[in-house]
Amino acid sequence: MRPCRVLITDHDFPDIDLELALYREAGIEVVTGQCRTAADVIAASLDCNALLVQYAEVNEAVFVARPDIRIASRYGAGFDTIDSAAAARHGVWVANSPDYGVGEVATHALAMTLDLLRHITIYDRAVKSGQWHYTTGGVIRRIGDLTVGVLGLGRIGKRFAHVARDCFARVIAHDPYLIDGDFPAYVERVDLEALFERADVVSVHTPLNTETRGMVNGPLLQRMKTGSLLVNCARGAVVDTGALLAALQSGHLDGAGLDVLPVEPPVVNDPLVNHPRVIVSPHAAFYSVAGEIELRRKAAQNIIDWARSGRPTYAVNRIDSGK
Repeated sequence: MRPCRVLITDHDFPDIDLELALYREAGIEVVTGQCRTAADVIAASLDCNALLVQYAEVNEAVFVARPDIRIASRYGAGFDTIDSAAAARHGVWVANSPDYGVGEVATHALAMTLDLLRHITIYDRAVKSGQWHYTTGGVIRRIGDLTVGVLGLGRIGKRFAHVARDCFARVIAHDPYLIDGDFPAYVERVDLEALFERADVVSVHTPLNTETRGMVNGPLLQRMKTGSLLVNCARGAVVDTGALLAALQSGHLDGAGLDVLPVEPPVVNDPLVNHPRVIVSPHAAFYSVAGEIELRRKAAQNIIDWARSGRPTYAVNRIDSGK
């Protein structure tokens, strides 16, 4: 077991007792911070070999300033807060928790989808304002006649397709990185434009990277049928929120469900968040008590495994084992 000192760069959990217990048992020294910027991380990580990261920025400057860092493990399946290309150049492992909340995110996305289609939140607001009639929800379509589209058919996208298939007439999906054999039999493969043209609701399940940032833009949204819906439980920056707001304000889209936003938390009076046909949750799709424990345990364990064997269990890059 190699000597190891880990900085928990930041977290928004009520406590980090789980991580501290794991590291204490493994004989790993821990320092903690509530870093946000790369400069914060550099200041807090003196003599550290490892970083356990939630939202803090970990980039080239960190690896240059702290050459002793050999691994950065992230709380979450996404690892866009860590510059993985820079990490690879400096021989730093990047790891994540890839499969901890698959069921939670998929069912959260489906819950948002069904809420939007059945106008549950709209009914709730109407009743609380003193209105009591089934027409206060507006026009509601039969879900069994509709097509649901899935953008990104990874672990979560596949689970969403699975739990949604019995509600909708058709499930279609776009994912250019899967071979045909990896598409379930009940999912029709379509190209990106066809996904937005044919689906009555599109659920976004892509990672955030240079290819997907701003992918769901104005031209794609304009391809959607009038009255369609968008749900995003992936990453906020995948969607051009200005274009989404414009599509809602024009009446082209009927509503949106957002668990993620480009800026979290949003600014006060954000017009998209406060739009009457938008429902928002606070980046909570991943959450269940069991899911959070699995997330934290796997992210922390990556560093213990690296200290013991030279590599993390859930690596997202490949590093020479001698480094």
